[in-house]
Amino acid sequence: MARLPVQALAGLALGSLGILGVLTPALGAQQQPRGPLTGERRDPAPGEPGSRGGPGLALKTVKALIASWDGPQVIDNAVVLVKDGKIVGVGPARETVVPEGFVVEDVGAKWLMPGMVDLHTHVGGDFDINDMVLLANPELRVKSTVVPNNANMHRALAGGVTSCLYIPGSGTNIGGQGLLLKTGVDRYEDAVVRDPGSLKVAQWGNPESWTVGIGMAFENWNTRTTLRRGMAYARLKQASDEGKGPKVARDIQWDIFPELLAKRVQVSTHTQVYQVVLMTITMIKMELGIDVYIDHGEFQGFRAAEKAQKEGVPAILGPRNFDRSYRGFVGMDTDGKWLGIAAEYQKRGHKQIGFNTDSPVIPSEELFLQAAVGVRYGMENANMDTVRGLTIVPARTAGIDKQVGSLEVGKDADILVISGDPADPRSYVHKAYIDGRRAYDVTLEGQRF
Repeated sequence: MARLPVQALAGLALGSLGILGVLTPALGAQQQPRGPLTGERRDPAPGEPGSRGGPGLALKTVKALIASWDGPQVIDNAVVLVKDGKIVGVGPARETVVPEGFVVEDVGAKWLMPGMVDLHTHVGGDFDINDMVLLANPELRVKSTVVPNNANMHRALAGGVTSCLYIPGSGTNIGGQGLLLKTGVDRYEDAVVRDPGSLKVAQWGNPESWTVGIGMAFENWNTRTTLRRGMAYARLKQASDEGKGPKVARDIQWDIFPELLAKRVQVSTHTQVYQVVLMTITMIKMELGIDVYIDHGEFQGFRAAEKAQKEGVPAILGPRNFDRSYRGFVGMDTDGKWLGIAAEYQKRGHKQIGFNTDSPVIPSEELFLQAAVGVRYGMENANMDTVRGLTIVPARTAGIDKQVGSLEVGKDADILVISGDPADPRSYVHKAYIDGRRAYDVTLEGQRF
């Protein structure tokens, strides 16, 4: 097999449908230093209200989208109190006392909502890794390539994405370890939400191109064998650390598996087509007992939705949120209908539906449009399902919901000031706070998404 340049390999790995060189310019663009969207960017002054070390901040709004998992969803005429980067109070303005010394900012008719979470991005750094040497390399880490708050991540912030999962490509069955990051933060240490963020697994679509003769049967064997070996190591290492077995030396290839065994980390699975989505659920979750979530889930993957819900496997859908007939590709026939993927999962009782972009396949700043497409193609939104799918569902899926994903006391003050419903494509982000710090302000940047 001819050795391809790293960028070409990355292009192969990134395309959810096997897209190749068209992505290379987008990957190259993210190597540029992060700069303003237009004009000269003015960073907020140190110690500004709400940030660490600054005075408290009281944000008043006509509508706060709380997006809690099992509590309040919306509060009208609300106040959100922020101090030292954390949310310290949320409630109706008539009942919430603003502490002395807090700076009050009334956002008028604009709404407040939690920062959005994108669990499938490739724009967290320069992507200078070659994750296609081996068909399975769980030891590979994207953390060494991170460029905090680079141009693509800053545009994501302008679109409302405050947290993202930066992961290897999908050119092999197990591409390596992802990293959960905050988008609008300049220092690596401040940007990391969790390391590792996930173990990236890819089933169907791209790994067959790794070399001649790779098909789904071999991919299933290869993935299962690697995961079994890793989990066996994790159990031996746990027994060793507890003094219940012989000493087990560290093996960097299996480093992430003790985290998977302890359920502190999940497997994020590039998976599509019913057969393969079903295999993700039955093999990784049911057989091996590893927490996993569906990533993409299209091409009638929704036929596995009932089992996914039963087994506690979330579905993070996108970036193409509709299905139609594809002749000669996957043999899929929808009888001429265009089916909304989120709607079809929802109809089958799935309650953990989120959205992703696979950026730069779709830019991260267009995450909210994935929710809009979901509604356009039939997704019910009676319980703020689109807002939850952009916030608390992905946060809970990735195990970071104690930190981000909703406007609740004790969580990071990752807050958006938005012009209206985020599932309405006419809406735009006016301001974005990360850890209480004003990281984006459209009036200073001069451009909106």
